[in-house]
Formats: sequence, structure tokens, C-alpha cells
Amino acid sequence: MFKAPKDTDKFSWTKHAIEKMKFYGLSPQRVLRIVNKPERCEQAVVEGCLACMQTVGKKRKTEIWMMYQDIIISGKKKRKIITAWRYPGVSPKRDMVPIPEEILKELGKVISNQ
Repeated sequence: MFKAPKDTDKFSWTKHAIEKMKFYGLSPQRVLRIVNKPERCEQAVVEGCLACMQTVGKKRKTEIWMMYQDIIISGKKKRKIITAWRYPGVSPKRDMVPIPEEILKELGKVISNQ
């Protein structure tokens, strides 16, 4: 049973991120663990955002990626969790994060609505 995260004074969650967490079976604690101790961070495809990841699994390695943006609301710094996804296998290290085409289309819709 999935329990949706609520906005706090440090983190803000988009509806898109919550839907993707449900789809990929990720808990809010798992996503926040990536924010606190990422194995790798890269510039995201969305300007002004960062994408961070951690590897999961020993036999069949996958990566859990999440994208966030630092924002300032009422003089307080917040991290807005934009999306999260599971990447099968190990992604190559580069400037751009390999994001599936369907997620890019959905992100375009989410960002244009804000």
C-alpha cells in the first residue's frame, strides 16, 4: 500500500513524482535517501534541475534516478522533487541523464502547467 508523501518545510513533491513512485514501487523514504546520499549527480535535461541516482541490486543491477530543483519560497530554501524513475541496467556516465522518451513528454506537460 502506497502512502503519498506530504510537503514539508524542506521538500515539495509534484503529482508527477508521486505517480512515478507508485508506478516504479518507490517509497518516499527511498527517494529522499537518494537526495541525501547520491552515488552520482548530473545536470538534468530540464534547465535548472539536477538528477541523482543510486544503484540497486547485486545480481541484476538497476539504478533509481530522481530529479529535483532547489527553489525559494517565502525566504526558505526547498527542494522540489519533480520525478523519479528506475533505469534498467547501468547508465553511462555523461552530462545528460538517459531518460525514457515517455517521461520526457510527461515532464514537458508538468513543467508547462506550473
